[in-house]
Amino acid sequence: MKIVKYIALLGAVTMSIALINGFINGDFFDDGTTLMQNPWGIVSLVDLYVGFVLFSLWIIYREHSLIAQIVWVTLMMVFGFLTASIYLFYVFHKADHNILKALHGHRANHFIEKANDHDHS
Repeated sequence: MKIVKYIALLGAVTMSIALINGFINGDFFDDGTTLMQNPWGIVSLVDLYVGFVLFSLWIIYREHSLIAQIVWVTLMMVFGFLTASIYLFYVFHKADHNILKALHGHRANHFIEKANDHDHS
């Protein structure tokens, strides 16, 4: 599970560098207009936001608190996969080497109990 944390951290650093470069060297509105005039630019944005929504569904599934769900999903929609990278790092760090806790969050105990029941059968 350490490898996931390191890949997530690398993703966060890479996205931060890319965002900083974009804000320093680009013009958000002019470049966005150019992107939206290109059919493949539109395809890329649709692809990106479908990914945001799918990742956000996992966040909603694993987070118990409505406030946490709202905050993480909002950050996901604004900052994209920078947020996803930070979230993955946070989740895998907090899970303390337990893949079920990492994947299922507050629902993990259900799966752990099921696995224990299966082992005792």
